[in-house]
Amino acid sequence: MSNPFFERSPLPYELPPFAQITEEHYLPAFERGMAEQLAEVAAVAANPAEPTFENTIVALERSGEILTRVSAVFFNKSSSDTTADIDAIEAQVSPRLAAHRDAIRLDARLFARIEALYERRAELGLDAQDLRLLERYHLEFVRAGARLDEAGQRRLRELNTELAAAATTFGQNLLAATNAATVVVTSAAELAGLTPAAVTAAAEEAAALGRDGAWALRLQNVSNQPVLSELADRQLRRRVLEASLRRGFSGGAEDGPDAVNATLAARIAALRAERAALLGYTDHASYAVADQTAESVAAVERMLARLTPPAVANARREAEDLAAAMRAAGADDELRPWDWQYWSEKVRAERYSFDSSALRPYLELERVLWDGVFHAAEQVYGITLRERDDLVGYHPDVRVFEVFDTDGSPLGLFLGDYFARPSKRGGAWMNELVAQSHLRGAEAVVVNNLNIPRPPEGEPALLSWDNVRTLFHEFGHALHGLFSDVRYPFFSGTEVPRDFVEFPSQVNEMWMTHPQILARYARHVETGEPMPAELMERLREAERFGEGFRTVEYLAATCLDWAWHRLSAGETPGDPEEFERRALAAAGLALDAIPPRYRTAYFAHIFSGGYSAGYYSYIWSEVLDADTVRWFEDGNASIREKGEVFRRELLARGGSVDPMAAFAAVRGREPDIEPLLERRGLLPA
Repeated sequence: MSNPFFERSPLPYELPPFAQITEEHYLPAFERGMAEQLAEVAAVAANPAEPTFENTIVALERSGEILTRVSAVFFNKSSSDTTADIDAIEAQVSPRLAAHRDAIRLDARLFARIEALYERRAELGLDAQDLRLLERYHLEFVRAGARLDEAGQRRLRELNTELAAAATTFGQNLLAATNAATVVVTSAAELAGLTPAAVTAAAEEAAALGRDGAWALRLQNVSNQPVLSELADRQLRRRVLEASLRRGFSGGAEDGPDAVNATLAARIAALRAERAALLGYTDHASYAVADQTAESVAAVERMLARLTPPAVANARREAEDLAAAMRAAGADDELRPWDWQYWSEKVRAERYSFDSSALRPYLELERVLWDGVFHAAEQVYGITLRERDDLVGYHPDVRVFEVFDTDGSPLGLFLGDYFARPSKRGGAWMNELVAQSHLRGAEAVVVNNLNIPRPPEGEPALLSWDNVRTLFHEFGHALHGLFSDVRYPFFSGTEVPRDFVEFPSQVNEMWMTHPQILARYARHVETGEPMPAELMERLREAERFGEGFRTVEYLAATCLDWAWHRLSAGETPGDPEEFERRALAAAGLALDAIPPRYRTAYFAHIFSGGYSAGYYSYIWSEVLDADTVRWFEDGNASIREKGEVFRRELLARGGSVDPMAAFAAVRGREPDIEPLLERRGLLPA
């Protein structure tokens, strides 16, 4: 059978030939890809020659090309445009891939060759990147269990296979639960507060569900839904939030335990705790953090302990203001979680003369993209983008852009997939479809996925301020991939520690409010007039008011992640909802009116993504981000000059250097937490 994955793509930059790829191609490509890589690895392990860096480490880096190609395309597809058949393939393939990885990392002959090289690494005459690759391979094999005895390795294989299957099930359950939790409204009066465009979009959403004459409010994968800030009907707000918070905590009578994500999450946590103990760690958090820039659970907990009390104090002050506003308006009930966003808008409007809906006409997607996100990259890094209508993406929504370097030479491809749809999981993310490496002669092909609500047919997509932030953030990840300039795929782009990977993307958010960038993209969709300066100033003041809520919401989710992954092997958490309550109370984050940004049953980052015991990384990275933003703004050199330094010393290096050494090469010192505390309003008054 002709299969597009069996050969390197002939398209520019090896863009996957999506027009030729069908669902029937995936499973045969996975099977052949795994078989070929195992054969390649077996040849390395059985090589009678003495191990050398070239015949062992480089040979491993060259292995598995078919598997790399199909995995990159398939897992982006399963996240962004899944089907029942794709789900079935993923359920079948994920545990097999886990077993495949174990077959390589637990190969005793192969590890013996790697260890022999590692022990005499000082004598090999390797340059810095080669030496780091050898050291990272050795560490990866050790952390994967290469030193366990036969019984330990057998149990480890079982755990990894079960965990892979459970993570896949969790993600598929979540998409189904989120779609099922869509709130259907049958009375137009209940939609008071929504813009006419939003009402029209809700009607179109309902029609797509077969509910003509109704309106449907689709949920995003967070607790507090954005629509809560607009809906005047308190009972509808309650319905929306309760639907959001209940996802994955119960199932039908006929459903098994794997259909309930809360139960499945507890099992995933228990399996991870057992695996950590097998590998010599007290819990999964200790295992995960040991290979991050934080290096220890104590370092993470010190940071969280420093941030929590002032954040809670800020949130309590905000809650008092909201409760006062409710009383002044005649409300006879206390502040509830479904009230927070709505009354925050009221307080902002009264105190700062700010209405978030006033921003939308100035934030049209095309202009934000071209005159904001792309223009900022040109001003800071000198690159340019051109849309390639002749190149096809994996879905009709996907757009393909060619990226050119400062001298006009080709750099890579960027794909943008911006709109929400039922087949796409929630949130926003960046994937690499082709990873840059000199070894394979490959340039980067990266994709950004977002979940912007689709506008009514024929109308422009008007964004929220959070949508704009997400566009800049995810393009920061894309730049990390596009600017990669490394020898080996192992180090390409965003292949850096989890608690460092968000740092470059968070830095890229700074350009959304830079005066020259903002003035270019924030223009009225109908008149072209620039956003009034006073509106932006009121926005800044209003955002300071909500900083307590945003920090507590985030820290509460971090607390849940940490609590699940600090469980030791054999420790039983009990009922997941009761476990959540205990964890939040113990951390001092049990604020009734502020639910965690993610609850256990829909916490995809940690139970079906790669952030287990790593959700702290967003604020850990923000320490680096806030300090770097101050450096960009200090006036000691032009933005363009600093962009070159940031690109050369950090973005281009990927994982080929120690990440904190890369930070120090830019900043000239270790990071300072004070800029973050100032940004989030956590410094003493």
